[in-house]
Amino acid sequence: MLDPIFILEAVVNGILLGGVLALLALGLNLIFGVIDIVWIAYVDLVALCMYAVYFLVTWGWPLWLAGLGAIVVGAVLGALVHLLIITPILASPPINQLLATGGLLFFIQSAATLLWSTDHRSIRVNMPTIEIGGIFVSFTRLLAFALAILAMVALYFFLTRTYTGTAIRAVSQDREAIALMGARPQRLYLVTSAVGGAMAGVAGALLIIQYAVHPYFGSAFGPLTFMICVLGGLGNMVGAFFAAFIMAQVISVGGVIVSTEMGYVIAFVIFIVLMFVRPGGIFARRA
Repeated sequence: MLDPIFILEAVVNGILLGGVLALLALGLNLIFGVIDIVWIAYVDLVALCMYAVYFLVTWGWPLWLAGLGAIVVGAVLGALVHLLIITPILASPPINQLLATGGLLFFIQSAATLLWSTDHRSIRVNMPTIEIGGIFVSFTRLLAFALAILAMVALYFFLTRTYTGTAIRAVSQDREAIALMGARPQRLYLVTSAVGGAMAGVAGALLIIQYAVHPYFGSAFGPLTFMICVLGGLGNMVGAFFAAFIMAQVISVGGVIVSTEMGYVIAFVIFIVLMFVRPGGIFARRA
């Protein structure tokens, strides 16, 4: 019989994993909610930010400063993707938009393989493991969770307490009306892409201290992030937040009870079933 302490430890680890997954999902959902385009390559941008942290630390930068550098890199990458790829296809059919961002995904993976090979690169962070009532918690994961929550709170205040954030929320609700009020939707799209890229930079800085980065890192977290966004309702920030923690619990607890691989299988099965029941996402409003 499985010791209940292992289940409790899995629940705690699921909460910590959920914080980082929510950060990934919120960045992607922010972009979709405003621009109405799903960036298939979003997690691959996160991988580039992880590489940025790795190389900056290798060159002698303190980890915290390298993390800030990754946020800048992410914001610049987000803006460049918008200007070079998204802007020309804004009026195109959805399939063309998916193909364009999917092509970016393969380009990033191929370029990263060419530049840095397929080696797994990681940063060693010497932090203790905390024991609380027989439950062992990695301080590294605890720190990443706390910083992820802070980043999400900062995003919330940006969207609700600043003029630009309010305009971004307005354009996501009614593009035509916001244009009539004198705002420039194209400028807000660019700012949104930069903010989404900055969130990717935060996620990259938090993931590199927990996982090794390689050119195909996006293939591991990308489908899971997209699944969380769909489950919570595309464009629904609150839904994505809660969906991230739900799926993280399924993966973590399922991984302890059965196996790590089966934890992901169970998560995807639950996702498919819920999509039949609630095609718009479990947090979508009923008509």
